[in-house]
Amino acid sequence: MAGFIFLEDFGTPFVPGETVLIAAAVYAGAGRLNVVLVGLLAVTAAVLGDNVGFVIGHFAGREAVARWGRYVLLTEERLAKAEAFFARHGGKIVTVARFIDGLRQANGIVAGITEMPWPSFLLFNALGAVAWVTCWVSVGYAAGADITPIYHWFSRVAVYVLVAAAVVVAGLVARRVLRRRRTSVGSGG
Repeated sequence: MAGFIFLEDFGTPFVPGETVLIAAAVYAGAGRLNVVLVGLLAVTAAVLGDNVGFVIGHFAGREAVARWGRYVLLTEERLAKAEAFFARHGGKIVTVARFIDGLRQANGIVAGITEMPWPSFLLFNALGAVAWVTCWVSVGYAAGADITPIYHWFSRVAVYVLVAAAVVVAGLVARRVLRRRRTSVGSGG
């Protein structure tokens, strides 16, 4: 879990850090993981990941974005917009960015590029990480406490859901085959 959160937070797109955090919290709610440990590891990984992003942004800056930004969906245009926004709202953005997919991944890099003072970044980043982790761990933990009855209910209806899905897919395939036959017969094929 911590590895995914760390990778996601220093700018790696498509890493399911938030999803893995929620899954770990669900396991904790089901009694399979220690919820305090899940929270502490998640906060630590989030803060460290964003700080790696900050260092990348601070030392590699625009050159790194120009060279490799397209691989993490960070273009010059997006960076310019983010810089302007950061200039006006720095600390608030660092705190709230944690809850916004895309901004969560670019947050540290942009803060480093805009030369936000590191102590301020660290403070707001930690505040955002604690709020984000608390939110998702609480939701996942609450869901995990109820996961056993949900699992048993789903186990009973899963066969019916799969049969219904198979019937729908078969119907769609049959409809498509019939349409193609009508089209080929109508065109003289």
